[in-house]
Amino acid sequence: MMLEDHENYKMFLPRYYKILDGKAKARFLVTKFLDEKIKQARKILERCELCERRCGVNRKKGEKGFCGVGTEPEISSYFRHMGEEPFFVPSFTIFFIGCNFHCQYCQNWSISQRYEKGFFLEPKELARVIELQRNIRNVNFVGGEPTPNLLYILEVLKHLNRNIPIVWNSNFYMTEKSMDLLDGIVDVYLSDFKYGNDKCAERLSKVKNYFSVVSRNHKLAYKDAELVIRHLVLPNHFDCCAKPVLEWAAENTPKAIVNIMSQYRPQYKAKEYQEINKFLGDEHKRATELADKLGLNYVC
Repeated sequence: MMLEDHENYKMFLPRYYKILDGKAKARFLVTKFLDEKIKQARKILERCELCERRCGVNRKKGEKGFCGVGTEPEISSYFRHMGEEPFFVPSFTIFFIGCNFHCQYCQNWSISQRYEKGFFLEPKELARVIELQRNIRNVNFVGGEPTPNLLYILEVLKHLNRNIPIVWNSNFYMTEKSMDLLDGIVDVYLSDFKYGNDKCAERLSKVKNYFSVVSRNHKLAYKDAELVIRHLVLPNHFDCCAKPVLEWAAENTPKAIVNIMSQYRPQYKAKEYQEINKFLGDEHKRATELADKLGLNYVC
């Protein structure tokens, strides 16, 4: 069903709203294992396998893999984001430079593909920046992609004393080791479930074994915390992507909120791919009609 009333979200995001109402603590404040998670993350960086590309580079020595993230993560910007889903706004959003995907239609391509240069803040300093914010509803780690910056994010949380929900805004191509590190830390997983098959993923995002990895991580996230799934509807990709993603969500994550997004516009290298070098036709309408039939809790 289409979630039209802001109050209706409360029945689907109970942990998130308890934190906002002061009735529960953000998960990173109550975990007993944050120091151990930081220790494990440092070890992983010696042969990086935070994401399923598993580049194996020693990032502790400054080596860089596919994402281009080295020893010190680069931040593109941070600000009060008013353009997220209504229940997240205002969201204090931290954009990291670099990504483990090469989406040919990326709307943040200057950040994800490292066309711009960012800046570094010590974890303690970023924690202080977060604590100084007023009237925000969450801290939203995004990019690019947050996964290559997982160690840094854990270190930021160690210095953060404010009781505020943590949102992991990701393409969900993490390894199970990364999912273990996130377990008990994240309050809301905000995923980007792009494709319903591996062929489209490899062609348009240059990534292999997409569907098995991302669907596995959605199941893990669904068991661990609250889950909001974004699906950006692509032109000419209803049958191959929108339909299987929505059907998978209905079967495997029935209580999650699904954002069926109509914001697609041809950006970056989309002109090189005939089927996506255009704006949406009736694909979004067909997706919402399917969501109604499937009984999904969706927004659009």
